[in-house]
Order: sequence, then structure tokens, then C-alpha cells
Amino acid sequence: MPNFEPTLRLPYQYPRHLTVPQFVLDEVSHPLRPSRLRGSPWLIDDASGRAYGSQEIRERVERLARAVKERWAVGAGDVVCLYSPNHIDYPIVIWAMHRLGCTVSCANPAYTSGELEYQLRETAAKLLFTSTAALEVASKAWEAAGAGRGRIVVFSPPPPDVLPTVQQLVSSGWHMDKNYLEPHGHSVGDSVAFLGFSSGTTGLPKAVAVAHRNVVAVMLQIAAHHQANAAGGREERWMRPGDLVLAVLPFYHIYGLVAIMHAMIFAGGGIVIVQQFHPQQFLETIVRRRITHLPLVPPIVVLLLKSPMTKKYDLSHIRWVVCAAAPISEQVLQEFRALLPRAHIGMGYGLTETTTLVSLFDMHRASVAGSSGFLVPDTVARIVQPDGRLADPGEPGEIWVKGPQMALGYSNNKQVTEETFLPDGWVRTGDEGFVGKDGSLHVVDRLKELIKVSGFQVAPAELEGHLLLHPYVQDAGVVGVPDDYKGEVPLAFVVLKEPLAQKAASGPREAGEIKQELRKWVSDQKVRYKWLEGGVEFVHAIPKNPSGKILRRLLRDQAKAIVDGRQKKRNAKL
Repeated sequence: MPNFEPTLRLPYQYPRHLTVPQFVLDEVSHPLRPSRLRGSPWLIDDASGRAYGSQEIRERVERLARAVKERWAVGAGDVVCLYSPNHIDYPIVIWAMHRLGCTVSCANPAYTSGELEYQLRETAAKLLFTSTAALEVASKAWEAAGAGRGRIVVFSPPPPDVLPTVQQLVSSGWHMDKNYLEPHGHSVGDSVAFLGFSSGTTGLPKAVAVAHRNVVAVMLQIAAHHQANAAGGREERWMRPGDLVLAVLPFYHIYGLVAIMHAMIFAGGGIVIVQQFHPQQFLETIVRRRITHLPLVPPIVVLLLKSPMTKKYDLSHIRWVVCAAAPISEQVLQEFRALLPRAHIGMGYGLTETTTLVSLFDMHRASVAGSSGFLVPDTVARIVQPDGRLADPGEPGEIWVKGPQMALGYSNNKQVTEETFLPDGWVRTGDEGFVGKDGSLHVVDRLKELIKVSGFQVAPAELEGHLLLHPYVQDAGVVGVPDDYKGEVPLAFVVLKEPLAQKAASGPREAGEIKQELRKWVSDQKVRYKWLEGGVEFVHAIPKNPSGKILRRLLRDQAKAIVDGRQKKRNAKL
């Protein structure tokens, strides 16, 4: 069986002679780059209303680069870490560091000092940009990592006088002559732009080396996939001049970093930057800013569906919504389409190792139920069976992909790189899926997370999506627990809506009735081996990482404690 091919290939090569800022800021006439309204903003801070246009962005990037070079002499190969929530100067810092030849490593601002220290050590960071709110943790981690004194810069508001701010550096750079040589050459795009840390579902997070050319490829692939420069009426276009994209997803994650910050700016959208997600503020921003494009993750989609607050806001101006970064069921997505009937809504699929992109729904083609869209341009996939055989259409197996957006490998981890990044350019995703006869890609779940019941594979995401449709359920997570006869059986952790949570807490009989109702909800509509024979447990929250992926290792720890407790009770009765 041949590999599964994309429906579109670009008629020209992906540039390898440009860095990310050279492509975003300097290459203004690319044939896939849509035009903008004259003077329209590229970046907008939602809280303050501060906006940067193209010229101010270029100036701030240049002045910051000069000031950082003068003060710390960082350059080619040095790593700079950003440990901050979304900020309007976040892209400015990234592009200024790239102008100097530095590699950027973005860190979760919710990290503890130990977690940040690990990332600082892994990357050997030479300079740290952080926020005032995170400064205490950042300083502790920086000192523990032995990274050197006086190498911390703070985003606004102003920190103690001993530390510079981004704005102070930009102002001081205004009076400097250019003092650095920007990276150049026919293969400069092969150099590392980002060290993006994987989600770490197994073991410690690993630093994925993402090249400049990988990021440039994603910008071009998304624009081509959505026919950003196609002829046609204004309403038919994916991104119209003046359209606004809401950047509520974190920039430190590969999704927010590449698919939003870079690809949406290249496509002509204005990026409205929100520091953190708060439901009411999120809805108010959508209405006040007249947001047209919404990149989301499943937890936000579920929250919008479940919250009565959503119906109080007019969201009819939203034109395009993509949900990615974690599984979501087709049933939940259909309900979301009913909530926003005027919007084109679908899924995308990718991972840090593929610079966030493999497939994407196509607003110009009919939606394929349950799929993550179609392979983006110049991306090839194969579905591989455990014995190495290539699968036929509709037959599940491990998803392998190849394309210009494949990252370089894991930094300082040769063994894992060789296991994932194969010599002939293929990347093993570790996800199970299949390709339909129409070419749509369907992602089932992580191979390591599938539950084996009597030899049958059960995808936790399928059961979670079904449980989320029940009116009692606010959130859900499913893992397998050992069973003497079937090997494993599914156990569901459920967050109940109020007042059902209060009812369940009122006594064992009431809790038992609700559990029975939820088990019946599954058994009435799913094949026998998918039933919740491991039981239902009520919890206050489902642990997730910032991109919305369920942290199943934590759920498995809870499940093990529950199973052990059940066994002790049985033993006590013997």
C-alpha cells in the first residue's frame, strides 16, 4: 500500500536561506502572503489596547537586539529563555533574539522553581525574560541553575530597579548603532530557532529542536491549505483584511507559538493577545474586539458548551474555529457547531515534533465526521502496523509522518531521537489513527494510553467525549485498571456539575444512583468491552497540562490507589 499523500503540493521550494524574523518581517512579497489593510495592527494587547503595526514591530525588534547585544553579548548558539504569560512584547523578544542568532526556549509560567531550573539546565540558557509576577520563582530557579547574575529581564510592569525591563532596553537601543551581524547563508534556516519542550506524558519533558525552516514551512502550509490568496469574494476567503485572531492560548506552547503567533500574522490577521484565560473575560473580549478567528483547545470548547454564560453573548461574527492539541469527540464538536452555526469549525492535528502541524480541517471542503482534517501541503503519512506492514485505508495503526515541518530531533538525547526521528525523514508520532478513503486523517488516541479489554482496544478519548454529552457531567477522564479476566477495564473519573456534585456528596445512596446513571449512559450506546466496568469516581478536577491534554499518569496513580483500596476491603472480608 503506498503512503497517504496530501491533496496539495506547493509549486516552489521552502526557503532555507531565511530565519523566522527575516521571513516574517522582511519577506513582504511572498506569493502566499495576503495583503493587509494599510496601517492595520499586527499585535494588540487586549487589556491596555496598546497596538503595534509592522513598522513599530521592526523598530522594537531592532532596538532590543542592539541593547541586548551591548549588555550581554549573546549571539549564535546561545539559548534565551522566556518564562512569562502572553505579552505584547513576547514576539518582539523572540524575533530580537533570533536577529542575534540565539535559540529561544519558552517555559510555562506556572512552573515551579524546580521545573524551571530543569529547563534552564537542559538548555544551558544564558539570559532569562520573565514577568514581575513570576520574578520570585524565576530568580530562585536562575540562581539554582547557576546561570549567572544580572541576566534577567522583566516584561512590564517595572520590577525592582536592579533589573531592566524590555521597554528600558528598547529605549536604550534607540540610540545605538547596529552592533551585530545577523545570521545569513543558504542554509541558515537549518539552525535551531526554538527548543520546544514536549508535554512529557512519560518521563521528564524533552527539548525538541525546531529549526527556522520548520516554522517558515508551517506558515506557508497553513496559508496554502486555506487558500489564503485565492481569488473569490470577500466572504469566501479564509482570512480577510482586518480580521482578528484571539491569542488566549499560551505562546510558550508550540500551538500558540507557531500556529497562532507566526502563521496567523503571516496570513494577515491581527493578533489580540490575552494574558490568561478567564471565561467571562474571554467572552467579553470576543464581543468587544469582534474576533473572527478562534484557535482553541478542547477544555475551552467544553467549557463554552457547558456554561450558561455563553448564550448571553452574541458570537455570530466568529467565522473560523480550530480545535487542536488534544482529542475531542465528534459529538462534542457537533454541539459546538450548533452553538456557532455561522462559523467554520473543525480540528487540527500535530505535535511539537512536527512543529504543531500535520493535518487541518478545510473550510472549502465538507467536514469529515470524527477526523482531524486533511494532510497539509507536502506532508506524507503512513499508518504502520505493529509488524511493520503499511495499513490500508480505514485500518488503524501508528501514524508516521514526513514533511518540511518535521523538527530536527531531541536536543542532547540521541537515543530517543533515533527512536522517533527515523533516518529517511519519517517521524513516529506515537498516536494511533487511520486514513479514510477520502484522505481524511482520524486520530484515535495515544498508543500508550489505549486500554486493552479482552484484546480489544478502547480509546479513552471516545468514552470521555461520550460522558461529556451527559447533562450531569462537567468534565471526565478515563484510564484502564487491571482486571483478572479481561486484562484491563475502563474506569471513569468524573467532575459533576452543580448541584449534582452536592447531591453526590450528600450520601452513598445518592452517589451510587448517579454513578449507575453514568454507567448506563455508556452501556446503552457502546459495545460491551467499552463499558465502565472499572467504575465511576467523582473528583473535583481532571488534571491537564496547559494545552488541554489529560495527565493520565496522575489519573493512573489515583486509579491505582482506588484499586488497592478495593482489594484491601475484599481481603478484610475474607
